[in-house]
Amino acid sequence: MKVQQIKQAVRLQPLEDWGTAALPGTEPARVSGRQYVIPGAEAVDAGVFECSPGTYRRSVKQAEVMHFLTGAGSFTPDGEDTIHFTGGDTLFFEANTEGLWEVNETMRKIYVIF
Repeated sequence: MKVQQIKQAVRLQPLEDWGTAALPGTEPARVSGRQYVIPGAEAVDAGVFECSPGTYRRSVKQAEVMHFLTGAGSFTPDGEDTIHFTGGDTLFFEANTEGLWEVNETMRKIYVIF
């Protein structure tokens, strides 16, 4: 199959429990998602990701593009200005981008890590 479709990703259920993310001393955010494999490009990580409110550091070292379906918050890249996001926004992260996520309203996004 050359084309995969994620129908109604904004309401997609069930998602897999991927644990928690938090800074020490903060309330952990619940993280869940569903990963999709692209045949012939198994090294590409793509899927749907959801995170409840919380604050945590970005640990992904690869480049990533993400499109937010719902939610709101911010990301502050180390040494740079804060970027605020809401449902409908798209962000691109260069490889080795580190910084601080602050999720204010449960967010759901479509992501591709490459």
